[in-house]
Amino acid sequence: MKRETLVALRKERGWSQKDVVTELQKRYGIDITASYYGMIESGVRTPQLRLAMAIADLFGNSIEEIFTQDKPHQNVV
Repeated sequence: MKRETLVALRKERGWSQKDVVTELQKRYGIDITASYYGMIESGVRTPQLRLAMAIADLFGNSIEEIFTQDKPHQNVV
């Protein structure tokens, strides 16, 4: 499932996926490829906690806001 919030946050800043990767390396010392970051955005990969925390911090959001999706609860009777 595509992480639309993550894509929107990146585009709001006018950044490419490569820009995000560069910022993650400069600010947090995290080395990933633009391809891997693209897989995170598309929902193919789930980042480890350290990377998820860095991405959330980079965009000024919580991990939950970026990586979880609210789903309505269904009452089971």
